[in-house]
Amino acid sequence: MNTFIENQNWRYATKKFDATRKISNSDLEILKDAIRLSTSSYGLQPYQVFIIENPELRTKLQPASWGQTQIVDASHLFVFANIVNVNESQIDDYITNMAQTRGLNTESLKPYSDFMKSKIITLPSDSKSVWASKQTYLALGNLLNVAAELKIDVTPMEGFEPEKYNEILGLNALGLNASLVAAIGYRHEEDATQHYTKVRKPNEELFITL
Repeated sequence: MNTFIENQNWRYATKKFDATRKISNSDLEILKDAIRLSTSSYGLQPYQVFIIENPELRTKLQPASWGQTQIVDASHLFVFANIVNVNESQIDDYITNMAQTRGLNTESLKPYSDFMKSKIITLPSDSKSVWASKQTYLALGNLLNVAAELKIDVTPMEGFEPEKYNEILGLNALGLNASLVAAIGYRHEEDATQHYTKVRKPNEELFITL
């Protein structure tokens, strides 16, 4: 556990990446597994994650990211895209996957399926999209923690224009919306931010025990 806290103190939102350093395929697979195994409401994972390696595509995304250099300099760019309008078919697919994975009869899972549908499908469209986008933050948390264990830098980013990302990546046609962006790679030795002392609230201010 001490190692975990040490790694959390090590990590920071990298401002300047070393464009010459790339994440190995083996480490990339670990990062993907961390996202795949992340918790989500009902276990539904109402999102997809786009891993952008193509330099031309990333150059197109940079202006839609407030011109931030991490978009083009990082080893990889992850775009978390939530499902805009979760429907019954997606819940049915999840139930089928659960039945196959656990060796269960699909019919035995109908009460759980009906419960999910009663809570999700009935939500207004905007509320469904917001709910789904919140799940991407849980996945990002897993990514940040595992990357820190591997001494891989991650810059989580909300500073981008989702509408333009949706257009460039063709997400609208897929019923998806760009929710979060994460630039992933290795800090540049010239990034002064890595030497800043981490600023957080003290425990006495942050926690309230009742």
